Amino acid sequence: MRPHHRPVFVMIEIFLVFALAIGLGWPLGHYLARVMRGDRSRLDPLFLPLERAIYRALGTDPSRGMSWRGYALAFALSNAVLAVLVWVLFMTQAWLPLNPDAAPNMRWDTALHTMVSFLTNTNQQHYSGQAQLSYLSQMVGIVGLQVATPMMGLGIVVATLRGLFGGRQAMANPGAAAREGETRDLGNYWVDVTRATLRFMLPLCLLWAALLTWQGVPSTLQSGATVAPLDQSAELKQQKIPVGPVAAMVAAKQLGTNGGGWYGPNSTVALENPTPLSNLLETLALILIPVAATFMVGPFTGRRKLTALVFGSMLLMSTVSTGLSVWSEAHSATTADAALMEGKETRFGASDSALWSALTTQSSNGSVNAMHDSLAPLTGGMAMVNMLINAIWGGIGCGLQQFLVYLLLSVFLAGLMTGRTPELFGRKIEAPEVRLLALLILLQPLVVLGFSAITLALPSITGSSNPGFHGIGQVFYEYTSAFANNGSGFEGLGDATYWWNLSCAAVLALGRYPALIVPLAVAGLLARKRVAPESGGTLHAETPTFALTLIAVIAILTVLQFMPALVLGPIADHLTLATKAL
Repeated sequence: MRPHHRPVFVMIEIFLVFALAIGLGWPLGHYLARVMRGDRSRLDPLFLPLERAIYRALGTDPSRGMSWRGYALAFALSNAVLAVLVWVLFMTQAWLPLNPDAAPNMRWDTALHTMVSFLTNTNQQHYSGQAQLSYLSQMVGIVGLQVATPMMGLGIVVATLRGLFGGRQAMANPGAAAREGETRDLGNYWVDVTRATLRFMLPLCLLWAALLTWQGVPSTLQSGATVAPLDQSAELKQQKIPVGPVAAMVAAKQLGTNGGGWYGPNSTVALENPTPLSNLLETLALILIPVAATFMVGPFTGRRKLTALVFGSMLLMSTVSTGLSVWSEAHSATTADAALMEGKETRFGASDSALWSALTTQSSNGSVNAMHDSLAPLTGGMAMVNMLINAIWGGIGCGLQQFLVYLLLSVFLAGLMTGRTPELFGRKIEAPEVRLLALLILLQPLVVLGFSAITLALPSITGSSNPGFHGIGQVFYEYTSAFANNGSGFEGLGDATYWWNLSCAAVLALGRYPALIVPLAVAGLLARKRVAPESGGTLHAETPTFALTLIAVIAILTVLQFMPALVLGPIADHLTLATKAL
């Protein structure tokens, strides 16, 4: 039997990660629901003064709610302000303090791509952080966005849930009747983001940073040490070991479904991921908050069966995806162990690498503990499928938001097929809502396949990738990752160019903002409709049968429409290797 593929140990590790995520996610989800409802807490004396100071600085009244348009406008405004500040920071870091390693200013296009990437909670990196960013840029620009942007996504999905259930007042008073055409209070954006950040994200990041520091992840503001290599015959007589406040960033990047590493090779670097326990902590963090967000749904909305639908569907897709990824890596077309271990850390082995690759693409995290370019072709293909779905666990907020899109479309399609009224929670889904959802679904193939086709058709302008089927997979993976706000990549691709920086920046924005704002608009439209009482013709969505229908719709809308690209990429790559192995 091959090393690193002992089935018993692999199954124990997979079970442990899922058991910890579920066991910790359940209480975290209930706590998060209380935070987002604004319930009173014993922690109020600690947090309320900070929150009130922030509200005064922002000039917002925390008791004043917003319509979906007001909520979306506040979201867009906060992103625009952060975009300008962070972009300027990256381009002027050489002249600013906290730069002990003398990192130069970033080129404008690399700074633009990096800013958009971290602003969209994607963390796709066309740079090496330890060499091209100062401590100030890492701590303020990178980690600041890694904490704030997932909470922005969480705020959007919470507002969407309020819209689907009739607004903040209706959720506080479920017996209140909804009047048709009434504008709904979907909450206050500034309050939602502030409370989620102070009461939920920052305490978790602090805990994880302390645990990682305990395991040996660097946490210092001093410059890295210069040492002599062990191989004295090498041309390199001295080597500088880059360090910094790494633990805080790793905690934020893993918990926030961010993914961007302090070091270019991410969590494959021993300093960023030094021990088996640190690897377990970082693997668990990939899905911990997305799992908690699914458990938030029931107590937040008052519909416990809805949590069962969301969590059950996501867990089923996750276990299938994870099982296929680990199996593929263990039974790849490359039969030699040396080929199987290329691009993977021997400290972790192929099974841990496959598990991480599955969870990081299921959760739109994008961090890696192995180079995805060296995964078995079908394992890489499974990672692509996870990102195309983007709702197995998904990013914080945006994964649940994408799941709600599939849920609304499934209700509409199932209603048409069974002759039942297409309505969700008593509100009819009609032509205006379906048109918006259809445009959102069509946007993904138009953007991902369009940019992939241009890049492959015009190599003299866009830069050439590797030849053959693997080269097609590299390009398709890069744009799929950008659109899914994932950030991982097949890093054999030379992507630090004007074309890749600018085209990916466009794809990053197109994959983030419509996916959050369009469902919010649909929820705003539904919230204005009168709730219809259930009847014999009502479609019941919170059932196992409907969950299977929902998963089938997800497969049709994502996997099948991209099947030609998958065939030309990872599947053809696999068949080529299998032929050579005969």
